[in-house]
Amino acid sequence: MASATLLLPARAQLAGTLSLEAGRVLARAERTVGQPGERAQLRRHFQWTPDHWPVAALTRQLDAGDAADARWLRADPAFLAPDMTGVRLLAHGPALGLTEADSAALLPALRPLFGDAGLLLDAPEPSRWYLRLAGDTPLPEFAPPEEVLGDDLFGHLPHGDAGRRWRALFTQVQVTLHQHPWNARRLSEGRPAVNALWFWGEGRLPQSVRTRYRQVRSREEIVRALSDLAGVPDQARGEVEALVDLRHLRSLALFTDEALAPLLAELRRGELARLLLDFQDGACLMLQAAQRWRFWRRAWTRLDP
Repeated sequence: MASATLLLPARAQLAGTLSLEAGRVLARAERTVGQPGERAQLRRHFQWTPDHWPVAALTRQLDAGDAADARWLRADPAFLAPDMTGVRLLAHGPALGLTEADSAALLPALRPLFGDAGLLLDAPEPSRWYLRLAGDTPLPEFAPPEEVLGDDLFGHLPHGDAGRRWRALFTQVQVTLHQHPWNARRLSEGRPAVNALWFWGEGRLPQSVRTRYRQVRSREEIVRALSDLAGVPDQARGEVEALVDLRHLRSLALFTDEALAPLLAELRRGELARLLLDFQDGACLMLQAAQRWRFWRRAWTRLDP
């Protein structure tokens, strides 16, 4: 019999009051608590070797298909803005609305900076730029942009001797982009400037990726890359275990009415053996039809009671 797993945002992102029916069903579910965060959440459904978090290599393989046998680092276009206390990262990657014209205009000015350091910069996808690294390039720890967004940059720049080189490159990139006429054009059109590159996600492509799912649906590039590497077919027939990525949801009503309700109906009809709700804060709820007899449990009014 088929089963389904929903990848969901942290429960705080789905604030509001649950309907009585949804509250009853969720209160009767089996509850477990795992590690929070994107990496831990995906680790519950994919297994990769070696055990590191090579975002750049994963998305490079998705974007260009040439990630094998190299180390990769994301160098994503970013928009920084100063304020009274420092400089903050306000947008990066897809939020900048980049096109191939932006990449074509900006890359020629930036490539010499990295070429002098033995690094190759390119952009197979306008919102995701990459550096191909030499195998022995020492690297500091880089912060992922979601940890930095809206925050002062000072505490998130790479530290130590290994970080000095990258702080210098970061500054040189800012100077080059600040002077670039393409950014003046973007500003005149009401679009944010591309005034920095944010380095993050270093790693090599995993040697192997496994998952139990035979169907994966996601708009997010890391999940799609993992699914491809695990050999999940584009089209699955028959009753399968399916993984559906809904981490973009921010409406409780959309979650309960559009996503949850149809799956609960399948549970009641015996078309679905089980439904797992995996929230990015680590909370997991396993729903099965037999739980309807747990009528003594008080209905939830919120997702995080």
